[in-house]
Order: sequence, then C-alpha cells, then structure tokens
Amino acid sequence: MRKIIFNSLLIFLFTIGSFAQENINQVNAKGDRIGVWEKHYQNQRIRYQGQFENGKEVGVFKYYSAASSEFPIVIKTFNKNSSEALVQYYTLKGLPESEGKINGKKRIGEWTYYHKDGTTQMLEENYIDGVLNGVFKIFYENGKLTKLVHFKDGKLHGNSKKYSPKSILIEDVNYVNGELHGYASFYEDNGNLKQKGLYEEDLKVGVWEFFEDGELSESKEVKVWKEKE
Repeated sequence: MRKIIFNSLLIFLFTIGSFAQENINQVNAKGDRIGVWEKHYQNQRIRYQGQFENGKEVGVFKYYSAASSEFPIVIKTFNKNSSEALVQYYTLKGLPESEGKINGKKRIGEWTYYHKDGTTQMLEENYIDGVLNGVFKIFYENGKLTKLVHFKDGKLHGNSKKYSPKSILIEDVNYVNGELHGYASFYEDNGNLKQKGLYEEDLKVGVWEFFEDGELSESKEVKVWKEKE
C-alpha cells in the first residue's frame, strides 16, 4: 500500500511539474509573449522571471547573476498602463545599490544610490528623458552632505557647493553650461575664507583676493589672454 501511495505521489508531482513547464514561455496567436516567462544561463542558473501581457512586461521582473541565484541583482516593477518602471539594483548579497524610474530605456525623475551598507544614501541625481537635470547631491558615509550641484541638459549649471565631513562649507562656485562662470569662494577646513574671485568660461578673471586666517593678505588682478577664433 505504501509503495502504491509513493508511486502515486511521484506521478502527481511529475504531472504538476510538467503542467507548470508547459505553461511558461508561451506566446499568443500574434507571436506576443504572454503569461509567465523564465530564462536561464548556460549553467542552468535562472536569468530572469516575470510575466507578459500581449508582449508587454507587467508586474515584477527579477533578474539574477549567472554566479548566484540566491538574490536577484535587479528587480523591475512595470506599470501596466504606461512604459514606466521602477528599477532596483542589488549586490550579490541582496543589499540595495540604487533605485529609480525609467521610461522605456531612459532614466526619469529622482535616482538614489547607497553606500556599502545598503541603507545610507550616497548619491541623489535627477533625470529628464535620460539626461541629468536638476539637483545632484553626494553624501558622506555618515549621512552628511558633501556636495550639492545643479545640472541642466546634462551639464553643470548653477550654484555648486562642497562641504567637509564636519559640514563646513569649503567651496562655493557657479557654473554655466558646464564651465565655471561667476563668483567663486574657497574656504579652509575651519571655515575661514581662503580666496575669492570671478570666473569667466572656466578662467579666473579680474581681481582675486587671498586670505590668511580669515584676513585679507593679498589682492591680485588676473590677466587672461584668450586665443582668437
């Protein structure tokens, strides 16, 4: 009797497994992917798994490394009603690395990156149609801000500030279309002003002032000769 039950159980499990295999990686009459899809590397480790509706990814897709199937290294959550998706990247140990949204293959909105602990924010950047635009921030491992800049159409544009690990301002400059342009100030680690002056198209111009212990020590006029076009 036990042998009969055991054999019946094997047949049942085999039937269920065969049925499941037959119902993945399917296409409709038009050749569009439908239902659950699953692909594997040559070493038989799973490459990705997710679900399609009439050729479009829907819901959660998980992607794995060929070296390990323990944790997904990428998780994409697709919006059923648009071409947008939330993308989350992970280390082989399952710790978060970065996350943000895409529209098609282009990054959009805010993207966040993490330090090695997987929780402390390391970087924040913003995209419009796959190009850096807006605020860009970098953080120390202690969570304090180290750099705050702005981008426009993929180039540095606007005010840029750098801070020491103790949150002391050490650089305050301005950019226009990727070049240093406008007033600039540089500070010692203790916060004392070190030098200040003006940039035009990445070059120092005009009178620059230099300081020691926060007191003005010297003023120099910078002479710039630009090559004629």
